[in-house]
Amino acid sequence: MLKDWFLYIVECRTKDLYVGIAQDVEKRVALHNKGRACRYTKFRRPAAPVYEELCGTYAAARKREKDVKEFSRDKKLALRDLSSQKA
Repeated sequence: MLKDWFLYIVECRTKDLYVGIAQDVEKRVALHNKGRACRYTKFRRPAAPVYEELCGTYAAARKREKDVKEFSRDKKLALRDLSSQKA
């Protein structure tokens, strides 16, 4: 069975926002915090999840990641704020 793909945003210790995709966001964030996910977050730990979005397929997640990476910081934070209002 194929697992769904998610877009996620984490906020690093330096207040930078990192956008990525994963099938298991919790596991991926743990890897970021161990310094084993990517070079960008390795030196900006800890990383706290601030947003996640179900995309379904890998292709859809990659496209959404590309789009969101072009967003301004304020627009990325607006995604977080909108999702917390729905919860």
